[in-house]
Amino acid sequence: MSVQEYLDKHALSRKIEDAVNAAVRAKTPDPVLFISNHMKKSVPSMITKVKARQILDSRGIPTVEVDLYTNKGMFRASAPSGASSGMYEAIELRDGDKGTYLGNGVSRAVRNVNEKISEALIGMDPTLQSQIDQAMIDLDRTEKKESQLVFTRPLLHFSNLFLPLRESAFWEFFFQSELGANAILAVSMAACKAGAAEKEACECCFWHLVPLYKHIAVLSGNTNLSLPIPAFTLISGGKYAANFLPVKQIMILPIGARQFEEALQMGSETYHHLKAVISKKYGTDGCSVGEDGGFAPSITSIREGLDLVKEAIGRTGYSEKLKIAIDVDATEFCIGTKYDLDFKSPNKSDQNFKSGEDMINIYKELCSDYPIVSIEDPFDKEDWEHAKHFSNLGICQVVGDDLLMSNTKRIERAVEESACNALLLKVNQIGTVTEAIENVKLAKDAHWGVVISQRSGETEDAFIADLCVGLAVSQIKAGAPCRGERLAKYNQLLRIEEDLGDQAVYVGDDWRLS
Repeated sequence: MSVQEYLDKHALSRKIEDAVNAAVRAKTPDPVLFISNHMKKSVPSMITKVKARQILDSRGIPTVEVDLYTNKGMFRASAPSGASSGMYEAIELRDGDKGTYLGNGVSRAVRNVNEKISEALIGMDPTLQSQIDQAMIDLDRTEKKESQLVFTRPLLHFSNLFLPLRESAFWEFFFQSELGANAILAVSMAACKAGAAEKEACECCFWHLVPLYKHIAVLSGNTNLSLPIPAFTLISGGKYAANFLPVKQIMILPIGARQFEEALQMGSETYHHLKAVISKKYGTDGCSVGEDGGFAPSITSIREGLDLVKEAIGRTGYSEKLKIAIDVDATEFCIGTKYDLDFKSPNKSDQNFKSGEDMINIYKELCSDYPIVSIEDPFDKEDWEHAKHFSNLGICQVVGDDLLMSNTKRIERAVEESACNALLLKVNQIGTVTEAIENVKLAKDAHWGVVISQRSGETEDAFIADLCVGLAVSQIKAGAPCRGERLAKYNQLLRIEEDLGDQAVYVGDDWRLS
């Protein structure tokens, strides 16, 4: 085939002429780059390859990373993972081979991406996020991205034998997935990044691609971008830290900041002041940290931890600008209808078992004595009555995590019953970007707050930072202002604020309004 025949066959002469004319009209200073990008635009947008691999998360446990290729290049995303999974959330797929990574390998999920998901998505337009996600959901064919229920060993908590059958009771069970929520989510996030890269910001500047957060805003129909309040973990407890503190986290919210950059500064300074306070009282051993970077001093009570945080705040000079939030994670120490605040103590007695009403009184006293404005999971995930009662008191923001598990049906029930007034969204609990967007809309329609959260097993992927801004949610929970996988999210928010310039809006005093 001659050169002329090749040009004619592919209509290249006309396409090149169009590109040159466009460069002339734009008066571009770099016509070669302009023409190159113009030609790329003429190529149909499509996914050309999807490749997954097994990597390690921040706990050294395997997770799924995906490289998704289009005409524009390669786009990478990785799935976070929690320390536990609930019966109402999308379930990740693990190999179960105890001889490899203690059963935590994800080679089957990786294989599902490389063989099944890849075949289904090649040729699809990466800008059509909902169609890509639906294609994977249809391929999986299960409501929770799972196909069969597998029962394993009985739990050792004999006191739970006569409770209704559920995940924390007589049987420990989990769902085995057809594809794996970890496989689906990593592909969904990578596709979202690819979709953003396919969109040009303006006709005369083809190399100026739309940022990921703006692409997410378009996908969700959101026109008002904002930077969220960061919920910085300062003290870790519960099952995530080697101390006797029953609650999972004590956090601070820089509500009084006027920019995200200022909020990050406040969080960092308070964190380092707290380190000095703990070091003085407990020695340097007290400065060990939990999985998300919070300090884990040898404390035994909530008040002891709150006093440490209050002293650190006092040293910063930001007392009027910083508020406190608590993640109780009460499901972890609920036994039957009682709450064992001494569940981590080796010498526990029945004296510290509390009823739901007792817990409500404790929270009321804590909110009165400390600047607490938000409490997450104050009750067991099935204790709807006390959650509703406490939420209706209007004392503080009541965040549903285990109560909701990012599950649409449970969110709808909580809205109907007023069981909480804020959604904690973990993207790996729902499984796809599209479903995450839909759940945030559901919460916002109910006039709830929305907190987009990290997981204990995180990666360097900063996707949730862009998700927060694109969906204009009020809060992000990404851990302490330390550890690379946590700071990746906070540093990305700094970049986004810089990118928005004069249009950057920090939630600040309006933090309760999503």
